Formats: sequence, C-alpha cells, structure tokens
Amino acid sequence: MRELIVEADGGSRGNPGPAGYGAVVIDAATGETLAEAAEYLGVATNNVAEYSGLVAGLRAARDLDPTATVRVRMDSKLVVEQMSGRWQIKHPAMRPLAAEARSILPPDRVTYEWIPRAENKHADRLANEAMDAGKRGEQWSPSQSTADLDASRAARQAAPVKGRGELRDQPRPTRTRTTPVATPDTNDIRAARNVASEAPTAGAAPPDLGTPTTFVLLRHGETPLTPQKRFSGSGGSDPELSDTGRQQAERVATALAARGTVQDVISSPLARCRETAAIVAARLGLDLRIEDGLRETDFGAWEGLTFAEVRERYPDDMSAWLSSPDAEPTGGGESFEAVAHRVGVARDELLAAHTGRTVLLVSHVTPIKTLVRLALGAPPEALFRMELSAASLSVVAYYGDGNASVRLLNDTSALR
Repeated sequence: MRELIVEADGGSRGNPGPAGYGAVVIDAATGETLAEAAEYLGVATNNVAEYSGLVAGLRAARDLDPTATVRVRMDSKLVVEQMSGRWQIKHPAMRPLAAEARSILPPDRVTYEWIPRAENKHADRLANEAMDAGKRGEQWSPSQSTADLDASRAARQAAPVKGRGELRDQPRPTRTRTTPVATPDTNDIRAARNVASEAPTAGAAPPDLGTPTTFVLLRHGETPLTPQKRFSGSGGSDPELSDTGRQQAERVATALAARGTVQDVISSPLARCRETAAIVAARLGLDLRIEDGLRETDFGAWEGLTFAEVRERYPDDMSAWLSSPDAEPTGGGESFEAVAHRVGVARDELLAAHTGRTVLLVSHVTPIKTLVRLALGAPPEALFRMELSAASLSVVAYYGDGNASVRLLNDTSALR
C-alpha cells in the first residue's frame, strides 16, 4: 500500500489575528513533493489555523490516492496529541475541525507524529505566504520558493538560479488551493529544500521572519527555604513567598511596568510562583493564567533537604542524578529528561497560543534553565553551569523559522 506524508502548519499574527495555513503532500518512498495547499483565513486563532492546515493536507492526500496510508507530521503538539486521542479536545471551536479531519480518511490509515518546527519549514513557509498574500488583499498562489525548494541539487548545479525579477515578470498561477508540483529529479528533495531555506541565492534579501514570540522568564521571589538552599520542588511543602520575596516581586513588577512590553502573564501552579505572578500581573493590569508544565521538578525524598544532606543520606542516587539526565531523585522524583519533555511540550503549546507576543512566564530554577538550554541546543549538563537567582529575569526569543535566541540570563538589576 502506498504511503503519503502530510506536513501541515498554521499561524496567526495576533492570536486571534490574520491567519493562514499551509500543507504539503510528499511521497514517502521517493521524497517527491506531490501537492501543496495554502489559504488565508482572515482573522482566526493559531489553533484554528493549525487544524485547517491538517484538514487541507488530508484532503489533498485523499485526492491523490484515496487508498494510501497517511503519516501526518506537524509541529503542533496540541493537534498531534488531540488527533492521536491522548488529549481531550476541550475548546468548542476545535471539535468540528477535528471531526472533519477524522472523516476524510479511515482513522486506521492515518498516524500522527510531532516534529520540531525546524523540520516543518515547507508547510510553515506556505502558511506565511498565505498570510502575506492576505495582507496584500490577494489570494495565495505558488511562489518562486516552490521551484527553489523542490529543485534537485544536480539541477541547481547545472544552471544558475533565475533571479527574483525574472520570475516576478512571468504570469503567476491563479489556483489558490492545492497545486501539484512537478520535479525533474527527486533524489535530493530534502537537501534542496534545506539549502534553499537556509542559504538564499546571492543578492536575495534575507527572509522576513516576522515579530518573534518572546518569553520573559521570571524566577519566583524568595521563600523561607531559598536562603537555606534546600530542595524545593513540586512534591514538597509548596512554600509561599517570604517578606523578602514579596518585596522582590514588587520591584520586578515596577521594572516590567516601566518597560511596557509584557502582554500576557503565565505562572507555574505552585504558590511561590502564583504569588509572584499575581503581584506583577496586578501592576501590569493583566490577567494571570496557570500552566502546569512550568512547575518545578519533583525531587522525591530530597524535598526540604540541603545538597549536603542529600549527598550524606543518598550518595549513590545523588551521584547518578548528577551524571545522567535519566536518573531520578530518590523516592520516585522526576529526572531532568522527564522535566525537559514536560517543559518542551508546554513551550510548544505556549508558542502556538501566543505567536508574536511578549509573554511573562513565572517559573522555577529547573524549568527556566531548561528553556534556556533547549534554546541554545546545549547538553543536559549545561543546567549545572547556569546561575539563576531568586526574582531574576531571563529572556528567550523564538522566530518563525524555528530558531531561538537567548537575549538575557539571570538579570537582577531590578532588585538593586
């Protein structure tokens, strides 16, 4: 039985805001691009755009071969988990789209796979083309980038790539939905796509990645356990802020209000973060949302102990924990690997829900260090090489091409 791959993506510049989707159908055996689809949706949310891209991709695959099996690859953890049946679909606007997606092909012939945003560049490009076309008051049609991305390495080496002006002068196709793509050679489709997206033709302007989504990462203020340097995770006593911690939160709130850039405030569910976030949100006049994925590590039996006490009581477990990201604290706590997975899922959902916005995330040492580590592409041991003080600010910006930039780390200037 033939296998097709559907890569789909959607975006909203404002969430809700001007939105569009893109989808591409690929022959799994050859890597050949068989069809593309993209459309400007008007004002919609990011999740609606993601689901619309999925529906368009599945329809295109069905039209090509209604008997094929389909592997859907998307960078939306939300859509992948919901369509796989592991997460409930709670939002009423998502249910009709999910039901439509399930009705296109028999469910037993469709599987879902999450991929990083950097591996979903083709569909992402199509979604952005559709949004750009909508901004101009036009409908999407295939662009020059399609020819560049789907050309083989041999074809690109044999003849120079046409300039933008030459292609712009040619008549543009008028079809706005699904457009088959013919390729002279399919052996190096993936390589050509990566080369075209990462190394533009000489003289071409760099890609406009748009406004990044910016996470301002605030570690909570001090608790009574902080000065004693005791393990304080999500499995312990859940302490509140001390008087010093509340003063720290007030000072950070003043500094953030002066900057005037934060648009949303999201907090870990633990008391010390909720209290810190509430102080800042009140100063900024913003609502506070809770995200469970931002909670601190569960340190198991180590909760409330100092580092020295843990090393004395559980020396082997401590040594294993320091040497392997898969090792768990004594008593069934969370490994660094488990925390990284949880934080990564939360990051992807927040990026999808707050595209192009500046979001304050109030969290803890391990989740914040993990976000920074993942943005840098650093190994797990990098966690031990970062300092993160109470009430410190760090900043990570995420761009439309899947790359991230660490702009600030452990800034405590607001406290001085």
